[in-house]
Amino acid sequence: MAECHPVGFQWVVEARARGAKVFHIDPRFTRTSAIADRYIPIRAGSDIVLLGALVNHVLTNELDFREYVLAYTNASTIVSEDFQDTEDLDGLFSGFDPETNTYDPSSWAYEGAGEEAAAGLRGEQLEGGRHHAEAAGAEQYGSGGAPAPSKPPTDPTLAHPRCVYRILKRHFARYTPELVAELCGISPEEFTELADAITANSGRERTTAWAYAVGWTQHTVGAQYIRTASILQLLLGNMGRPGGGILALRGHASIQGSTDIPTLFNILPGYLPMPHAHRHEGLDDYLSQAGPDTGFWGRKRAYTVSLLKAWWGDAATEENDFCFDYLPRLTGDHGHYTTVMGQIDGTVKGYFVVGENPAVGSSGGKAQRLGLANLDWLVVRDLTLVETATFWKDGPELETGEMRTEDIATEVFFLPAASHVEKEGTFTNTQRLLQWREKALEPPGDCRSDLSFYYHLGKLIRQRAGDDEIDRPLRELTWDYPEHGEQREPSAEAVLREINGTGPDGRTLSAYTDLKADGSTRCGCWIYCGVYADEVNQAARRKPGREQTPVAPEWGWAWPANRRMLYNRASADPEGRPWSERKAYIWWDADKGEWTGHDVPDFEKTKPPDYLPPDGALAEAALAGTDPFIMQPDGKGWLFAPAGLADGPMPAHYEPHESPVRNSLYGQQSNPARQVYPRAESPYNPPESPRFPHVLTTYRLTEHHTAGAMSRPLAYLAELQPELFCEVSPLLAAELGLANGGWVTIVTTRTAIEARVLVTDRVRPLRIQGRVVHQIGLPYHWGWGSGGLVTGDAVNDLLPIVLDPNVYIQEGKAVTCDLRPGRRPRGRALLDLIEEYRRG
Repeated sequence: MAECHPVGFQWVVEARARGAKVFHIDPRFTRTSAIADRYIPIRAGSDIVLLGALVNHVLTNELDFREYVLAYTNASTIVSEDFQDTEDLDGLFSGFDPETNTYDPSSWAYEGAGEEAAAGLRGEQLEGGRHHAEAAGAEQYGSGGAPAPSKPPTDPTLAHPRCVYRILKRHFARYTPELVAELCGISPEEFTELADAITANSGRERTTAWAYAVGWTQHTVGAQYIRTASILQLLLGNMGRPGGGILALRGHASIQGSTDIPTLFNILPGYLPMPHAHRHEGLDDYLSQAGPDTGFWGRKRAYTVSLLKAWWGDAATEENDFCFDYLPRLTGDHGHYTTVMGQIDGTVKGYFVVGENPAVGSSGGKAQRLGLANLDWLVVRDLTLVETATFWKDGPELETGEMRTEDIATEVFFLPAASHVEKEGTFTNTQRLLQWREKALEPPGDCRSDLSFYYHLGKLIRQRAGDDEIDRPLRELTWDYPEHGEQREPSAEAVLREINGTGPDGRTLSAYTDLKADGSTRCGCWIYCGVYADEVNQAARRKPGREQTPVAPEWGWAWPANRRMLYNRASADPEGRPWSERKAYIWWDADKGEWTGHDVPDFEKTKPPDYLPPDGALAEAALAGTDPFIMQPDGKGWLFAPAGLADGPMPAHYEPHESPVRNSLYGQQSNPARQVYPRAESPYNPPESPRFPHVLTTYRLTEHHTAGAMSRPLAYLAELQPELFCEVSPLLAAELGLANGGWVTIVTTRTAIEARVLVTDRVRPLRIQGRVVHQIGLPYHWGWGSGGLVTGDAVNDLLPIVLDPNVYIQEGKAVTCDLRPGRRPRGRALLDLIEEYRRG
């Protein structure tokens, strides 16, 4: 966090100064470790073992916050008798299909709900008899999650053998301190210190928080890493309470904002799911399967209809399903890596690359460049001529003879972009806070903002649209923002206002609860409704902290409804009283008949704690006054997910796709549902291969930014970190004959790169399964071009293309490799070296 999110880390430093105890768990000793109370090294790719052992420690010693767990989680809910655990099936859950490597989750359902849960999940047929499973997985629910009964059968005594609490306890029973030592390399003493500190700092009076970034996400079980931490936090009562929760550190380039207003293929704004071909023929079909009907997700018709009205205005009417047919449909996985394979195969002809640099920034760099070389056209928008724009004349495949410039027919259009100080608009950070950025200066020359580019491109496309029916969605699209200045820049405030939404009178709305399902409201993103309340740009507020409360409600605007902590009803007990005065945050005021406190209540303001829903109630009316997790169908925090995940209702430890060791827990080595691409363009290292004995993990440096396009051309930053380096321990350096400051070649079956050697104790040898396993670290900021003052090999060229099945993110944090002293070979000799490793 200190290295990659230094602005946020100031608050960790502040907390520690006030007495908080900070643990840092990471494969490398970093600037965060230097300020932590305790640094614990861990083998990359083994975090579920550690987290699972902490869960087991809590359950075995009955250290859970029992009152919180019984009231606010699904611990007492009874699961179907058809469910079988990984403990029963040697690493598989029930419902696994080995032919498709996918799960049918119907057996994971709550008791009595199996048929309901399975109804939308059975394999539907497409043309040619092909199953639709590719596009009918976890992503079909958006953020609403899977449907589930709002009143499932429960056993509050937690004695039923199929209640979630008992299932969880059996599932994690073998996750012990001894297993942590065997697979993570963490000693029992270190584990005990961590477990004692976390449990002592949780409960009525205290809370513990976890912070993570891509070190947890870039794995084939990345989503389940976060799930395990969520289970632990729910058991300890650390969710929805001040000082608790799980912080996903996502700040750079408005990453949170670019998923809220998505750049992803499988969701619409506000995490509504994308419609699927042949599954969602009309709006009613879509809404019946787009998540639950209870909880606040039960208002999904209002969210969706308001979105369609924002996009197609008066043309969207109840008679034409509010133009729902105008939305594109998913036919499978349209993620980045599948798209690259489509480029190589010739099915993807054109490509826009905006603010990305896949030629060096994505896993399997050679496959990325082979795909780019097979396009008809490529549009690159960036601040500098990144390697993605110049691969055809200076890429590494030209040196090896695998490509020739004269054979590459891709027509490349480079369009210079405005930087963040040369445009106005909002950033959304890790705490869901929207902050308005003013334009500091005009962009030079032909540089344009992203908003300007897409707006004017859209106008040109609409001008060329014909009168055919197929062009009707373009003609009727609302695309009429005010323009200003010599370059006719569209108004970013007008866009933000449209995203906020308006009512029948044309005035801006104040909250997403104002949205209607009858077409009388328009809203570009329901979770952002309120950011332009009262016709005021709420994201532009900057009242100093000394002039307001510690929650700082007038600094920017946080979605939803400007509440600064999600699910904060859980900060009070079932009767509505603070769990402790020290941690008081939101509470029930019986005299006023409303929830009050230091933040906007994440609950219906006037729903009393003793409210019980009537039979058949829908949306928020189906949740009791003691159900704080209001976006869940039952209002509970899920320790066990009865549906909605592609790889299991509970986390299980699987080894990375490329691992130097076997899985000690199960016969199933790796995540059975992981997404693989068995392609010659990007082959895999065999598991447990003696040819690739070391663990490689990647990271970034404070002095550089992502793939380096923004930092390598800057003299001061280039001087601070001038060259790609490889961190190795003194023991490994001695074994291999590596000299500090000398050269080392790092090899996988994809390619080999070279780096300077940094001999350091920051990466430590770990004893795994009775033998020493070495880890090495590589920052990934270098490439051959981008106008950089400093250049180097692309680290991502080493990485495999294998993905988490829930979110399609690559496994870039735990792969295997070999090291050789000296510089890598050039030209054809490099290919010969890689072929030697593949044969071996």
